[in-house]
Amino acid sequence: MRAVRLTGVNQLGLASVPDPVPGPGEALIAVKAAALNHRDVWIKQGQYAGLKFPCIPGSDGAGIVTATGLGVEADWLGREVIINPAFNWGLLEQVQGPDFAILGLPRDGTLAEMIAVPVEQLSPKPAHLSWHEAAALPLAGLTAFRALFARAQLRAGDRVLISGIGGGVALIGLQMAVAQGFEVWVTSGSGEKISRAMKLGARGGFLYSQPGWEADAARAPGLFDVILDSAGGAGFGHLVDLAAPGGRLVFFGATRGNVPELALRKVFWRQISLLGSTMGSPSDWAAMTELVSRRKIRPIVDTSYPFGRAAEAFALMEHGGQFGKIVVYFENEP
Repeated sequence: MRAVRLTGVNQLGLASVPDPVPGPGEALIAVKAAALNHRDVWIKQGQYAGLKFPCIPGSDGAGIVTATGLGVEADWLGREVIINPAFNWGLLEQVQGPDFAILGLPRDGTLAEMIAVPVEQLSPKPAHLSWHEAAALPLAGLTAFRALFARAQLRAGDRVLISGIGGGVALIGLQMAVAQGFEVWVTSGSGEKISRAMKLGARGGFLYSQPGWEADAARAPGLFDVILDSAGGAGFGHLVDLAAPGGRLVFFGATRGNVPELALRKVFWRQISLLGSTMGSPSDWAAMTELVSRRKIRPIVDTSYPFGRAAEAFALMEHGGQFGKIVVYFENEP
């Protein structure tokens, strides 16, 4: 089969590799579409823990079951599925166990014509989604759902702020929160992205590139009960300032690095909860896919590339500026 393969740091190419064979309890998926995440770029750049080469990256994928391994019911054949990229969560709901892994490293990922995975990682493709939209859902959807609903525990009347709108997790988080009736505001360095977010249901937004934006946000609409962030860095302190008393600030990444200084007095005096979140459990996955199907949520796809142009997809992800997910597909049509 054909696959995107990394043979070393920044050594990305197309390769012909042996077809995977489903083992006991596994199914073979003919991949219709896959999607990129920042994780794939960090692996390519050698900036991720546990690197191994060669490897096939890709955590997001959707396709059709074409073969099954020992012990798997034959009625799996022909099913349209999406792949849960969170493997071996463990026994505790509140945190992943020591064997937890994300598809795409160390296990070969979805940027290939076929992939074999345990059947417990598979769920039906939501019927309202195209292949491209389905491929864009798994990692971002799972991460956003756990952060907002399991960790921050959104409840009626909460006002939500999502920083850095345009990324896959931020966007699907916006869509999920809006679909559940929450008041959501966003931040971005781009006025165009804020406008596009408002078309998806955001009440408004703030340009974090403008000095004093946090003071404007605090005046109107006011402080926020739940704040979702993936950047960290120097701007994290502004988010603490914008958290309401008893608010929850949940974060799942640190693309801008560690927080240089944090006024702990503001945190403890106003009883703000700082909540780290990573991917999600099997129960988070089940609840997320149910919400997406029930509310007919469609992940936002920025750009799609045919498989042979996967290098261009990586270049776009590295350059940044996209609004939504970047998809690689294996058919001539979406």
